[in-house]
Amino acid sequence: MKRARPSPLPALGLLLLGALPALWTVLLRREAAAETETPEPRDWGRSPAVRGEPGGGRQKTFRALLAAGREEQDEPAAGSPVERGIFWSRELEEQVPRGFAAEEAAAWLSAARTARVSSLERGGCGRSSNRLARLSDGSRACVRYGINPEQIQGEALSYHLAGVLGMQERLPPMALALVEARGRRWEPVREELRGSPWAEGAVVSLTRWVDNLTAVVAPAPWGSEAGAGRRLQPLSAGELGGLPRSQLVELVQWSDLILFDYLTANFDRLVSNLFSLQWDPRVMRRATSNLLRAPDGGLVFMDNEAGLVHGYRLLSMWDPYNEPLLRSVCVFREGTARRVAELHRRRSAAAELRRRYRAREPLWARLGFLSERQAELLQARVDFVHRHIAHCRAQAAVL
Repeated sequence: MKRARPSPLPALGLLLLGALPALWTVLLRREAAAETETPEPRDWGRSPAVRGEPGGGRQKTFRALLAAGREEQDEPAAGSPVERGIFWSRELEEQVPRGFAAEEAAAWLSAARTARVSSLERGGCGRSSNRLARLSDGSRACVRYGINPEQIQGEALSYHLAGVLGMQERLPPMALALVEARGRRWEPVREELRGSPWAEGAVVSLTRWVDNLTAVVAPAPWGSEAGAGRRLQPLSAGELGGLPRSQLVELVQWSDLILFDYLTANFDRLVSNLFSLQWDPRVMRRATSNLLRAPDGGLVFMDNEAGLVHGYRLLSMWDPYNEPLLRSVCVFREGTARRVAELHRRRSAAAELRRRYRAREPLWARLGFLSERQAELLQARVDFVHRHIAHCRAQAAVL
């Protein structure tokens, strides 16, 4: 099988010309910036949110991270944060916030799939066609109606690929639902459905609503130092000494995020910010798209509609950014690296994803699975990540 290779990074002028076919995507993301489920300030509850600009929550740029040992009360981590040259230490991984635990996610999904929709509200869930739903069990969910079905398919497949990789706890629980205005489930909101752009029989996604989330600014080496035209420097063990434990814990999560976004070819997070550096030199000092922080410090990987399907159609456009991002990481969670190695050895990435998707999503057949070509691309990207991890291991061995 031939491995899909990203195209080389073009010069700025050529990049602008080549960007034209995909500019609609970037503009759409700008118009739907609230797609990250960021509610209006009055909806944030006891902990006010800080949106858009650095300085709120615990947002940190590259310089702030490097100076953190001098400026913050947080004590440096005891011992080395890295084991065997490329793996985060077990002690550090144990400090990572739990996120959406498997048993809690399963309980919510079971309830959400049977609950009736009590109300639908505009706002708070991004695109104007989306709605914030209150369910009969008292919980809330963002109901997303994609511009086209492949976006809902991408959201669902990305969620289950995260499960294959052992990082699903970083994504809010997500289930598919069928729009049936005459069905019992939607009966309380039948009038709202008539006034909505939703088509009868369409598949939508329900994502658990999460309160009190705050914006996240990219830390080193992906933050303000990653200016236009500058090469991203690898995150390696040598750069981590002296950093406070809380920031190391966040970097553990970022290493998973960047690997995940490479595998799914998701361009609607940090990649789109890097792209925007061409005309906005301050973009990396602002909030990262579709990434939020929970009150316990855990990162939440929001809105993965661009993953696996839409992203795979636009590889030539976005891989000049996605590949350097992956290469900028040379410290990994050992469990993530182990799963990548197993998918590489067995050449089973698409098969494992299909098995999990079909077993856990009752409506999977409504959207279907990856095409043969997309399945090949997924395996090729798993193989690429595996080789990159091996390269990082070899580099660490000679230091």
